[in-house]
Amino acid sequence: MSYTVIGPNVTRTFRVLWMLEELGQSYDRLTHASRSDDLRQFNPAGKVPVLLDGDAVLTDSTAIIQYLADKHGDLTFPAGTIERARQDGFTQFILDELDATLWTAARHTFVLPKEKRVPEVKQSLKWEFERSISELMRRKGDAPFLMGERMTVPDILATHCGTWAIAAGFPLENAAFRAYAKPLRNRPAYARAAEG
Repeated sequence: MSYTVIGPNVTRTFRVLWMLEELGQSYDRLTHASRSDDLRQFNPAGKVPVLLDGDAVLTDSTAIIQYLADKHGDLTFPAGTIERARQDGFTQFILDELDATLWTAARHTFVLPKEKRVPEVKQSLKWEFERSISELMRRKGDAPFLMGERMTVPDILATHCGTWAIAAGFPLENAAFRAYAKPLRNRPAYARAAEG
């Protein structure tokens, strides 16, 4: 079985690459840029990542990585369990409070037309992001991963958001988050995804 991942790894495509590397699954790569004509053949919205699984075309990084985790029975708790509900709670928190904040900053930096950007909002977003990181660490507690002793989907999302934040010039001063994310970034699968 082989998948095809479409999108540059400097985007949310990295999450899909990392998940596939963690799962030990083979895949092919197409590095079509967002909004390119080549990409729109697979996703008319022009957004990355895209995962091809046979004839199926899947979009949205979180949906893709949760699908892969469920399909291969790893890095997730089973649907319908209390643990999965808690895992999904972390996933939703990260998407609502971290990813959305970073995406809003990106939109006001280079995505929106210049006349629609409000650069001043970025300082507020940085403050909001730091508060959300603190809350995420409070919820995590002392365990190595968000769900305790086991790495799951939200760990990929949180670590990627941390890397994105640094690249976007967010201060990310939370020592607990830095200590949590460092071993995740040092995983061999992370390094292999970064090379792609």
